[in-house]
Amino acid sequence: MQPNRNWLVHKLDPPHTWNPMVENYLRATGFYHISRIGVIRGFLPLLAALVERWRTEIHTFVLPVGEVTVTLEDVAHIFGLPIDGELVSRWTDSSGDFLQSQSIAIFGREPSVSHSSKDAEPLDTEESIRRYIRCQIFCLLGSTLFTDKSTAYAHAKYLPLLRDFERIHTYSWGSACLAHLYRALCRASRYDTKEMDGPLNLLLVWVRERMPCIAPVPRQTLPPTEIPVARRWSHSERTTAWLSKTVGTFRHDIDYMQEFEWRSYDGLIVPDELHRHLEVCDIVAPLLSFECVEWHPADRVMRHLGYVQPPLRAARDIPLDQHCIILCGVQLHDWTVLHGPWIAEWANRRHSRLRDLHPLPTWDFLPMELVHRLLRTSAEIVGVLSSSSIVTCPSTTRTAWSTSACSIPEKKVPRISSLPFHQGKGDRHNVLVPILCNSDYKCTFCILHLAPPHSCYTVVVFLFGQLNQASSAP
Repeated sequence: MQPNRNWLVHKLDPPHTWNPMVENYLRATGFYHISRIGVIRGFLPLLAALVERWRTEIHTFVLPVGEVTVTLEDVAHIFGLPIDGELVSRWTDSSGDFLQSQSIAIFGREPSVSHSSKDAEPLDTEESIRRYIRCQIFCLLGSTLFTDKSTAYAHAKYLPLLRDFERIHTYSWGSACLAHLYRALCRASRYDTKEMDGPLNLLLVWVRERMPCIAPVPRQTLPPTEIPVARRWSHSERTTAWLSKTVGTFRHDIDYMQEFEWRSYDGLIVPDELHRHLEVCDIVAPLLSFECVEWHPADRVMRHLGYVQPPLRAARDIPLDQHCIILCGVQLHDWTVLHGPWIAEWANRRHSRLRDLHPLPTWDFLPMELVHRLLRTSAEIVGVLSSSSIVTCPSTTRTAWSTSACSIPEKKVPRISSLPFHQGKGDRHNVLVPILCNSDYKCTFCILHLAPPHSCYTVVVFLFGQLNQASSAP
């Protein structure tokens, strides 16, 4: 695989400050944050080592710490793009008349190639500013969001989406960007692929934020994190030792990885306009962008979202005739019709949020005060167990981490190995039982939901990680 020319072409960095009117319009379209990202330099050996870990059927990287992937949450924080909205999908028309009519309607002139500064238009009217904003967005679509291997062109299919200026912010540009990244990784996994396209800046920043062991510089040496997170990696330094690494070196670093940042955005100040978009980052739904159809496997990487990872289910299958489609030749397709079932699933995306399933939180991410309370409670339970008794905590809810006042029942609970897996009904009692502890304060707990008087128990076993660092186990 050869390096994408996108890394070799120097792009113009954004200004430190925008014209106030231009900034307001960029904010209104949802492209202000991504317009502030500068040049992010890539590295071919790192990319090659990552592609080897990608699994096309499940859209995740398989690492020693488990399955991980770039999610909608990463897109919202790294690029600051809108997520919750209408899909980026219309029709594709390869005719010259389509290109000419759309260019005149959007940019006020016919498409042409010119390097003369005489074509510059003064920003003295509202319409001229809107045309400038459309040009800026179209440039971002071709150079950052939906980059092809030429890195110098943007597809004309996006032009109709920019025609109505008031509706630009209503599209889910973030999900479309992630769909193109998934497709690029799936294509790069093929044996005959020589180059990789797509939003590589998103992948590079994700790797540096999530995997400190292979980042070019420690994150602590960079400016404070803010949205877009990608901005602090713009023009970041790369040491000579890091640049001398080979594919084999990165393979070794990944094979023996012991640290992965599951919640790298905790504590980050989120702008008001992005709050509603973060509410749908845990959906399990299709990702679409015209001919591109991919699947968002949030249910396979629940630790990214602060939840305990349950047993994995079978991955959603995308038909071969709809996966990794390449547009070529004469095109006249209405993708809103061809992908009607997928679009209908996206319309119901809020019904597939993981938070609505009430998953258990990952204990490694609990506040330290609550962790200490749990350790003190477990120590008390260990003392009670030594006297051949069991502690139960009555609760009217199914909250398994309750630390309310406890009492000792008259009847003892059977051994753990003999408890049936049964869903009890009626009043419940939560039992917190440590069944294994070691010197590193890593304990396996068993939570029992008692449902008297039928003596039925529901058993949930999870791993309580170390206090000072996140455990890779769920």
